[in-house]
Amino acid sequence: MGTMSTIYFVAGEASGDEHGAALMRALRELIPNLDFAGRGGPKMRAVAGDVFINWSDSAAVVGLWEVVKRYGYFREQFQNALREIASINPDAVVLIDYPGFNLRLARALRKRSPKLKIIYYISPQVWAWNRGRIGQMARFLDLMLCIFPFEAELYNKSGLRTVFVGHPMIENLARLRTGEERQSNLIGLFPGSRAREVRKIFPIMMEAAREIVSQRAEMRFEVAAASEPLALEIQQMLGSASLREPVRIVRGDAAGTMQRAFAGMVASGTATLEAAYFRLPFILIYKVSWPTYFAARLVLKTKHLGMPNVLAGREIIPEFIQHEARPDTISKAVVKLTNDQAARDAMTSEFDAIIAELGESGASTKAARVIVDELNQK
Repeated sequence: MGTMSTIYFVAGEASGDEHGAALMRALRELIPNLDFAGRGGPKMRAVAGDVFINWSDSAAVVGLWEVVKRYGYFREQFQNALREIASINPDAVVLIDYPGFNLRLARALRKRSPKLKIIYYISPQVWAWNRGRIGQMARFLDLMLCIFPFEAELYNKSGLRTVFVGHPMIENLARLRTGEERQSNLIGLFPGSRAREVRKIFPIMMEAAREIVSQRAEMRFEVAAASEPLALEIQQMLGSASLREPVRIVRGDAAGTMQRAFAGMVASGTATLEAAYFRLPFILIYKVSWPTYFAARLVLKTKHLGMPNVLAGREIIPEFIQHEARPDTISKAVVKLTNDQAARDAMTSEFDAIIAELGESGASTKAARVIVDELNQK
């Protein structure tokens, strides 16, 4: 490696931004004069400096239709990224999750510069969608760093060099342990981190909350809002729904709510693993527009949507998806989790087993070491 080295990063969503920033910090500890460029979110920009582009607000889309609608924007960003990489000529490109954009970028880069090191961190969950794509990925990636143990086996079989580094979430969450007591009359609501999800999922949660209170008058609710705009949106939805029950909106402290609450309702996503880490008994709710749902159903290869269920290979958290997301059945399942100690214990011991599989703390450091080794192998 030369004296000055540059790595170009691409991340799309908030979780990618967080993991990217942690990876950058770990890389800097190993190589202090490393330069970073690329695009991601505010946390990565804070580490990398002003040359780094924060595009996270525009880049985070969910659902088929949004991508189709904003095709022009993404095509333009794609060309910009290719131009930037050509002019910077980095030692490596590190792609973090965000597969719709990043896998296409990897393919285009491989055609243009066969010698460029292309590294993928936080494997796109292609095994859930389409195993056939793994073979293609082996052709245009040099190295895959994955965060789930079973992914490594799948990728290595296809000839793609893969290292399991553990889940970077573990180190983040370990710092957020509060050790506080659970409040037996508190239910945590986690409606998702994107406005579109919240609009679909939060009304169902409110209906279920109303049903729960009609059976258990002492119950209280805390909603985890991922951001200030979402907190305002949730506030408006609560206002118009006239939910008389005490509902507290908590901003940016999902981990706190997960440790205080006695049971939870969680929208699909990383939050399902976080809740498992904090041993919160919960049920999963997911709802998207019908076209998006049908498109996903056609290609989804896993039986379950919730990551804890995928990892366990069976349903350890009840899933209420799409038309099955009905307030009456949801409220029954939540009430059961609040008063059936055996069901609670069974669920939390399953959680412990899953979290243990995700590796010890230190995924970012491990990933950084593997990347540095890769850079040194010219």
